[in-house]
Amino acid sequence: MTKAKIFRWLKVLTIIYCVIGIALYYLQENFLFHPTVLDRNYQFQFNMPFEEVKIPFSKTDTISMVKFFPKDSVRRGVVVYFHGNKDNIDRYAKFAINFTKHGYEVWMEDYPGYGKSVGDRTEKKMYQQAAVIYEMAASKYKSDSIIVFGKSLGTGIAAYVASQKKCKRLILETPYYSIPALFGSYAPVYPTTRMSKYKIPTYEYLQEVSEPITIFHGTNDGVIPYRNAAKLKAVLKPTDEFITIEDGTHHNLNNFSLFKNKIDSLLDL
Repeated sequence: MTKAKIFRWLKVLTIIYCVIGIALYYLQENFLFHPTVLDRNYQFQFNMPFEEVKIPFSKTDTISMVKFFPKDSVRRGVVVYFHGNKDNIDRYAKFAINFTKHGYEVWMEDYPGYGKSVGDRTEKKMYQQAAVIYEMAASKYKSDSIIVFGKSLGTGIAAYVASQKKCKRLILETPYYSIPALFGSYAPVYPTTRMSKYKIPTYEYLQEVSEPITIFHGTNDGVIPYRNAAKLKAVLKPTDEFITIEDGTHHNLNNFSLFKNKIDSLLDL
């Protein structure tokens, strides 16, 4: 191959690299967030007691939250639940039973732009709104009755809350090391740390959590690779748990007895 052809191919590859990189940068929010917006008159329907709450956050922002209640009037505490990146509360409500059957309320918010939550979405605002939900929970329950739970995208937000506030424990389902590290799993040839508009450094927040931490991750997770989450082991306390679910994917951990039995045991403590 002549030098001219080599130069030509290098030029083509450079152009392709740059085009893909530019696309990744400008479309990253489309990869990260997949909200489904609901009309403000939409009526939630769930097969358990619940209450819809609208929380004024600013002149332009409103937080939509649903509180799920145990059928028994006795309350052991509250699970502040931060859900994944798809759809809205409707998608995740079915998991509330894991906690309500143990006497816990479940407070589940929608992020800005999800469901009925109104306002522009930023990383800072997601943290701020999560803190508002926690403070509301803390006004009703003592910190040793508050469990912070995060699923997928919500694991980083949950880790942030637990790093700033007292709680009984932190539980994370299918977490990521950080958003740049997650992007790097898909696009290792790009400087994802500099390119990522969202950082959500879960690994940093976990180092500031003094309460017990339990993490669940499946070996066949095709969304957040197991190797990405496994890096979190290095920042856990000796008493924390990283539970590997063999053959578990990103979407089916709730089908495994290991996951359900462990959740049951944690909530019975």
